[in-house]
Amino acid sequence: MMQGMNLSTLVLVAMAVGIGFGSVLHDFFPTVIVPLDRYLLTPAGTAFLRLIQFVVVPIVFSSLILGLTRIQNAAQVGRYAVKLILSYCVTSGIAVALGLVMAVVVQPGVGVSSASGVQVSTIAEQQSLIDWLVSLIPTNPIEALSTGNLLQVIFSSALIGVAIQLVGEKAASFVSFVESCYVISEKVLSIVLYVAPIGVFALVSSVIATEGLQLIVKLFAYVFSLFVSSLIMVLFYVFVLALLRAKPIKLLQSLIPALSLAFGTASSNAALPIVLKDVQEVYGLREDIASFAIPLGTALKRDGSAILQGFNAVFVAQMYGIPLTPSLLLAIVLSTFLVSFSTPGVPGAGIIMMTTVLTASGLPVEGVAIVAGVDRLTDGFKTVMNIISNVANAVILSVWESASEQDAIELT
Repeated sequence: MMQGMNLSTLVLVAMAVGIGFGSVLHDFFPTVIVPLDRYLLTPAGTAFLRLIQFVVVPIVFSSLILGLTRIQNAAQVGRYAVKLILSYCVTSGIAVALGLVMAVVVQPGVGVSSASGVQVSTIAEQQSLIDWLVSLIPTNPIEALSTGNLLQVIFSSALIGVAIQLVGEKAASFVSFVESCYVISEKVLSIVLYVAPIGVFALVSSVIATEGLQLIVKLFAYVFSLFVSSLIMVLFYVFVLALLRAKPIKLLQSLIPALSLAFGTASSNAALPIVLKDVQEVYGLREDIASFAIPLGTALKRDGSAILQGFNAVFVAQMYGIPLTPSLLLAIVLSTFLVSFSTPGVPGAGIIMMTTVLTASGLPVEGVAIVAGVDRLTDGFKTVMNIISNVANAVILSVWESASEQDAIELT
């Protein structure tokens, strides 16, 4: 398999070349952008994302089941889940607050024209929270696998994993089959990663050629503020993990290949298999916790989205001159907090979910059009933040569990 550092270096080089190539196309060859993007860049980028998605579902399904079979009992699964959700809620709350404070302090929306040539796409009607929670339960586990519904796949895997524990030895042959699926999926992933630089080059070139670097200049305060917010959140996790003596620098180093891919593809789902592999093999996270917490966090834990959605809502309010009353801020906080747990881990999902926050807060949905052009460019570090927050919370769970187990040993 391609070495981790080589992969990350190649992906970063592909990104740099893609930015340069896209800029040249945008500035000097505008007439070839549409056909080149339609017949080469977009198909190549989409094909790469589809190849990654090809292994995401089988790896999540098989790794979660195998992880659950290694956990001692069903009560331990419940304990893991409760601790993770508690950790998610606390850290997501901090991320939401950080995004709001940064937007209020920097005021990136002040002076930005609300007129835009970008058309607002038709927005699908959003589910209520109750409907969303009910939809997590699949009526057909095979359908959940075939449609790639990650939350339903996780629910199915958890239920099957608990049942395997209750069945015992009679499920040995099925567990052996699942283990084979996991090993095969890992090998397929190692093959797919050889074309990662090409896929990243195509994705980045497409965005820069179509939108141009000028768009970043116009919304520099917006883009830079989001970047700084994400950086502060990363430093918060580094501080917490340092206090827990969990080697945060080693953790970040182990994630370099996955973060490079995540930045280039803007998809946490695409980076999931590499995250799962490196956090165990390079960093040394416990296998039972990694195989349970990392897939669950990929589906639920999105600090990057939490920062982005709250920031975007305040940005739109400033742009339209709407005063930030306590009731408006409360509506933004609550809707952002809930939406951060239901944002799909695919490129462009943030824009769709942004409409939910704006609608729930009573802000103009047309504000989506202003940030739509730079969304793909900010999607990269938002995705990096999502992955770091997911893995950091898994490490926090590991430390928490180790402390609990040590206490239990001392009491016996």
